Amino acid sequence: MSITFQIHNRRGTARTGVLTTPHGAVETPTFMTVGTQATVKGLTPDQLAAAGAKILLSNTYHLALRPGDELIAELGGLHKFMNWPGPILTDSGGYQVFSLAERRKITDHGAEFHSHIDGKKLELTPERAVEIQQNLGSDIAMVLDECPPADGNPEVIRNAVRRSRLWAERCKTHHSRSGQALFAIVQGGTDIALRAESAKALVELDFPGYALGGFSVGESPELMHAALPECASFLPELKPRYLMGVGRPQDLLVAVAAGIDLFDCVMPTRSGRNALAFTTEGTLRMRNARHRRDSAPLESDCPCYTCTNFSRAYLHHLFAADEMLGPTLLSLHNVAYYLRLMGEARAAIDAGTFEAFHAGCLARWIPR
Repeated sequence: MSITFQIHNRRGTARTGVLTTPHGAVETPTFMTVGTQATVKGLTPDQLAAAGAKILLSNTYHLALRPGDELIAELGGLHKFMNWPGPILTDSGGYQVFSLAERRKITDHGAEFHSHIDGKKLELTPERAVEIQQNLGSDIAMVLDECPPADGNPEVIRNAVRRSRLWAERCKTHHSRSGQALFAIVQGGTDIALRAESAKALVELDFPGYALGGFSVGESPELMHAALPECASFLPELKPRYLMGVGRPQDLLVAVAAGIDLFDCVMPTRSGRNALAFTTEGTLRMRNARHRRDSAPLESDCPCYTCTNFSRAYLHHLFAADEMLGPTLLSLHNVAYYLRLMGEARAAIDAGTFEAFHAGCLARWIPR
């Protein structure tokens, strides 16, 4: 089997559903925890599963460089290699076209990188991006796209839309792995007309799922929030919709309201490594001296391992002492929080109370 997607309930444009893959089913909307190099930094697969994770994301560019996609295939594929039994989505390396712009050259043929590890050349064409992901054996693979910066001039963004469409067609032609779904990526920045043009061209190619790329690349949250509902409306109603790389809780709920089903971002674990905790009442900076004598957990009603076993005072101590357990425990809580937030959003949509839930979350998220 490849994947199937079924919508269960709607509240306005927000919806709940189930994405079924060869490695299990995932209730949507959901958050995909990022394991760029076949690992979620500092967390074991068992810890992730206990926190509620159902689907993980890994990175084509990084795994092609190290340890190599052919080696992973030889060792039984990415699921076996990283001991993760659930679904995996692999991104294509398109984000590295943006984030490693100083290390790459791009043409219609593809992107040529100089490795950030040793300077060696990596040629990433649409065909090679597909081959890497087929070797990895992920449940969902992404087409190679060009992700332009938010401050790119209109001609740069228009050319990225044209090139992404060209590359998507080549990816689809080259893709042959049974049981793996290939998703397309819509570009266009915050230009609604370009987004519509990109989506129309990709929908004509009939992919099993569609993503919105090129958000959270320098534009203001207000611009992104304004653009998301209309951009989401350009994607097929009955196929999964994925917003790539957007991670603030308030951004996720705006996107859920717009009808997005899948999300990913490094924010929960990166913030955890930097002593920032997400809670239902807003963020907490665990290096702050105010936590030194606080015997309370991060959240009294959070069932995660961190909150049920450790105090804010202990977490503060771990970061003050530069102990590696601090980032692990805070990353674990943040992942659990994001997954719990998505579960609560699903429950609210199913109950017909999503608007009130959304408003209540925004009212409580006060930086402290």
